[in-house]
Amino acid sequence: MDRPLRIGVVAGELSGDTLGAGLIKAIKVMHPNAEFVGIGGPQMIEQGCDSLFDMEELSVMGLVEVLGRLPRLLKVKKTITDYFIQNPPDVFIGIDAPDFNLRVELALKKSGIKTVHYVSPSVWAWRQNRIHGIAAATNLVLAFLPFEKAFYDKFNVPCEFIGHTLADTIPLYSDKLAAREKLNLDPNKTWLAVLPGSRNAELKKLCEPFIQTCQQLAKNNPDLGFVVALVNQKRRDQFEAAWKQYAPELHFELVDGTARTVLEASDVVMLASGTVALECMLVNRPMVVGYRVNALSAAIARRMLKTSYVSLPNILADQELVKEFLQENCTVENLTAEIERLMTEEGEAMQAKFTEMHQWIRKDADKQAAHAVIALIDPNLVNLNPEPNLITK
Repeated sequence: MDRPLRIGVVAGELSGDTLGAGLIKAIKVMHPNAEFVGIGGPQMIEQGCDSLFDMEELSVMGLVEVLGRLPRLLKVKKTITDYFIQNPPDVFIGIDAPDFNLRVELALKKSGIKTVHYVSPSVWAWRQNRIHGIAAATNLVLAFLPFEKAFYDKFNVPCEFIGHTLADTIPLYSDKLAAREKLNLDPNKTWLAVLPGSRNAELKKLCEPFIQTCQQLAKNNPDLGFVVALVNQKRRDQFEAAWKQYAPELHFELVDGTARTVLEASDVVMLASGTVALECMLVNRPMVVGYRVNALSAAIARRMLKTSYVSLPNILADQELVKEFLQENCTVENLTAEIERLMTEEGEAMQAKFTEMHQWIRKDADKQAAHAVIALIDPNLVNLNPEPNLITK
């Protein structure tokens, strides 16, 4: 081409920011002068993405919670859509955030812009009729998991299974002692990692049961240590306030922005449902999932859900490897009993299965995604600058 590639990209939360940064980096290997503009977080911005809005604008959870932010979300959507229609990119990539991105993609595709949706919405799990809307909005879906592509193939919707970037970057063996040294944690203690979520609403719902579970565990296991991963200063302040309220006598080691290292340093993990459950599986630590949302949001979701599980490890395995305590079942009693069970040999059986599953989705995803995106723009552009395997061993 006689000009740099121009790629539009929008990510809606921290996990999308990670995916977007890896994709940008892989595309730049083939096309170093490619330009990226849209909405991204700090990792995408570091890779050269011009972010027109703060990514926090799109970080809203729950069906009911979105309503309060709807006017602002609609304004952001209109601004982004108008911008790309007036300044057409070679391709637009919506990373996750389907309720936002698919609407943008539909408008852009209708205007003649090629669109990619990166991270398949969970159409196989609930609201399966969304497949038709996805087909209308996208030229290509990039899917993490093999059963997702099989679902799309049934409806003749273009989809590529690319594996998961986390499976590539996380080694099959994670060094626990090195992580503890990095975080200045006692290498001889048993450590529970606590990951209460990345969003304000998640911590509002989960701080109380998670902290009180630690309180009970400390009574039963006086030598157990607690290390908490918090994504930013706002979430740290929120957790500290809950800590003072519910269990001021406990000691927590608080770690900012390094969830991976916290997972690696741990023996057992208690976490909010989300992408972090997949990360924990890949780091290979036994875990329990707890989650609560607004009661109305939960009631609506239960009516629509077509799968028996909510956490990615269970969905991938198609069995309940990880205990999921949701809503009214997310109790101190349930969480405590499961964590104590996982501190025995039961946790080792879970880890053996996690290693096997890790290899299922280790496919060099950043490179696979980059090739798929470039091929959609023009197949002749794919192999201009062949690059060796990008996986970090």
